[in-house]
Amino acid sequence: MIRITFAFCFLFISCSKEKDYSRPSLSYLALGDSYTIGESIHIEDSYPNQLKEKIDLIDSLKIIAKTGWTTDELIDTLNNSNLKQYDIVSLLIGVNNQFRGYSIDNYKVEFENLLAKTIRYSNNKKNVFVLSIPDYGVTPFGESRGKEKIYDEINAYNDINREISEKYNIMYFNITDISRLAENDLSLLANDKLHPSEKMYTEWVNLMKLQILDSLKLN
Repeated sequence: MIRITFAFCFLFISCSKEKDYSRPSLSYLALGDSYTIGESIHIEDSYPNQLKEKIDLIDSLKIIAKTGWTTDELIDTLNNSNLKQYDIVSLLIGVNNQFRGYSIDNYKVEFENLLAKTIRYSNNKKNVFVLSIPDYGVTPFGESRGKEKIYDEINAYNDINREISEKYNIMYFNITDISRLAENDLSLLANDKLHPSEKMYTEWVNLMKLQILDSLKLN
């Protein structure tokens, strides 16, 4: 009886290992700014890391992002990087262009440049996705800088990144509406009362994960 039980356990473990071994192992590259690295919260709670946890096929994650980066600064960094191709690639950039009062026409040119790079970094264009820019105007920090002005300008920037994403047939997620819920729910903000909290990033991931999973299954 003991030998039979041992043999059964050995067979079960062997089968489990074989199943894990055959499981696809995907890599993910996330490009952006403070919203990508999870400023003011633990990096593990940022949306790329939460997405990695939700989609267990993703085994490796590389983040290229820095608080304060504008489109031109991300371009300069990528131009000096020797990146391989990844199975999944995301892009979220532009809030600092708006914050610094940069030309929106330049944003249009530079965002398209970045999206073209993003596509080149991907093994499959179907697994590239863009996130809209959050509206920080609803935060205590943003309200002091003109809530309505920020609202209008963020919408204008998002019109551009959405249209360019559609032009290249890239998945696009509007997380701006979620960010605006922070006006009446401060639990969606980090302790700095400006950047998203873990809770808000979870809402982003819940919005994205099913479509991304469907895309992976279709490939």
